[in-house]
Amino acid sequence: METDFDCIVVGAGPAGLSAALNLRQRGKTVLVVHSGETLLAKAEQVDNYLGMPGLSGKQMMERFTQHARDAGAVLRKGRAGNVMPFGGRFMVNLDGDILETGAVVLACGVSKAKPVPGEAELLGRGVSYCATCDGMLYRGRAVAVWGLSPEAPQEANFLHGIGCSVTYIAGRRPDTLDAGVAFRAGRVEAVEGGAAVEAVRVGGAALPVQGVFILRAATPPDALVPGLALENGFVKTDAAMRTNIPGLFAAGDMTGKPLQVANAVGDGLVAALAAVDYLDGVSPMTD
Repeated sequence: METDFDCIVVGAGPAGLSAALNLRQRGKTVLVVHSGETLLAKAEQVDNYLGMPGLSGKQMMERFTQHARDAGAVLRKGRAGNVMPFGGRFMVNLDGDILETGAVVLACGVSKAKPVPGEAELLGRGVSYCATCDGMLYRGRAVAVWGLSPEAPQEANFLHGIGCSVTYIAGRRPDTLDAGVAFRAGRVEAVEGGAAVEAVRVGGAALPVQGVFILRAATPPDALVPGLALENGFVKTDAAMRTNIPGLFAAGDMTGKPLQVANAVGDGLVAALAAVDYLDGVSPMTD
């Protein structure tokens, strides 16, 4: 499996696929990381995208995806746990595999979930968003998995398999959960601890754990990339979709309104052009 790409795009919606297509058209190798079906794919009909009236969101996404694939973009399903700047390049943790790239375009959509009390404060000190990324740190320890995504049972089983004492927290016990994984009905109301996680609160009661994996369908962007600047809950970018971190770009709904397909496709194009300039060592023009 190839692990070194010119650019990695996180997200395979309209913005991410537009970025991937335009990177490929300028000769860059690109990997698109995605977690499955997008919000657009669930739309019954889209009538406001120029030249493609009357299509369902699923049909539109099929066309976008095929176009990017035909251009040579590599698509891989998985969860990007961390994006870390390292020596002028980036290391991307994808389901435990470390991928290297020269630039990253974030196109993950909008993360609507608000952190629970204690989550942000204890991030990296017992709070994690990726079991396959950080699980080995908790081998032999008690951990909780808050299952809010389709992949959460699989990640809980992974933790159980490497020797963690796992309690799975959700509305109901998934059929695919290993028999050795304990289950607690409910939701995580708070994460508690001092220097590190000591417990999670579920149904008003404290469940002692040394780690908690909060597995939402979408990871908050500033948790995915430490130090990423936000503004009013959206990723802050300049007109060229550059973030405050050199080599890191953002596009689509995660950068703000309007939350429309046409805007996302345009953002992806702009981000791709800026990423190409960055990779080629072209100095950015001031806005």
